[in-house]
Amino acid sequence: MLALLLSLGLAIGGDAAAAPPPDRRIALTVDDLPWVPLPSIATADALPGHRRLVAAIAGAGVPVVGFVNEGKLEDRGQIEAQRLQMLRDWLDAGAELGNHSYGHSDLHAVGLEAYQADILRGERRLKALARESGRPAPRWFRHPYLRAGRSASDKAKLQAFLSEHGYRIAPVTEGNSDWIWAGAYLRLEQRGDTRLQARLRRDYLRHMGAKLDYYESQSIALLGYNLPQVWLIHANLLNADTYGDLIAMARKRGYRFIGLDEALRDPAYERADAYFGPAGPSWLHRWAIGERKPAAFFAGEPRTPDWVLNLAGVESE
Repeated sequence: MLALLLSLGLAIGGDAAAAPPPDRRIALTVDDLPWVPLPSIATADALPGHRRLVAAIAGAGVPVVGFVNEGKLEDRGQIEAQRLQMLRDWLDAGAELGNHSYGHSDLHAVGLEAYQADILRGERRLKALARESGRPAPRWFRHPYLRAGRSASDKAKLQAFLSEHGYRIAPVTEGNSDWIWAGAYLRLEQRGDTRLQARLRRDYLRHMGAKLDYYESQSIALLGYNLPQVWLIHANLLNADTYGDLIAMARKRGYRFIGLDEALRDPAYERADAYFGPAGPSWLHRWAIGERKPAAFFAGEPRTPDWVLNLAGVESE
């Protein structure tokens, strides 16, 4: 009997000492509004997918910030009413809108002065929509290509500029290449290959789940805990057709969706961005670079499979 009680005690004690599950909170952000392929396609061709996406956003009922390129609103230099209405649709679905620059400018290519001008050019309609809807002025800025500066000096100057104009940088911790999957999906849509589209959607959800798992493990390895993550996807046909499934997949893993402002209250986001290169890595990896983590630290990130790369016409991520 004593042995039985001791074994039960050990079992109970072992359970009590087991580590609690990670804190799984996540903020969802969507880039390149109102629709990625604009302005290179007709508005009428964008609307069916756009309407599916905003309906899914409204149905999911989770906080989301959409980052706008105002240049996509124009046709031959003139604002197109239907494209402006697409942004109103996002607001009606419950989203908040942020600034992604007017022309999706590359800071590293155009330089700081031109980049700042493009940020200001990219807030005119956003501010007008905010006034129209009784909302605050836009407060979030997301770097196109996640290229945030090639020197500490440029980053400091840009930070001062953004603060002066009421913006906070929206980082990304859950990095992925959904744009490659979306390119492949669009080609299949154009071919009418619904069978392979269904396979791509299934594989995409598995891939995005593996990315969530990877960056959770990276956060724990770097910080000792899973910080509130910031997830990036794009306003495209693939995400229009999988948005609800992406939300369900994350929830199945134990994630709870929160606002971007709540996520960024975590002290980890006060760390400096130590990355000055041309890629657009996760902020977790930027911080790890700042700590001079060895190459082995970054190993194991899930990669887009070759068949998707080939369909998208992309050589590598």
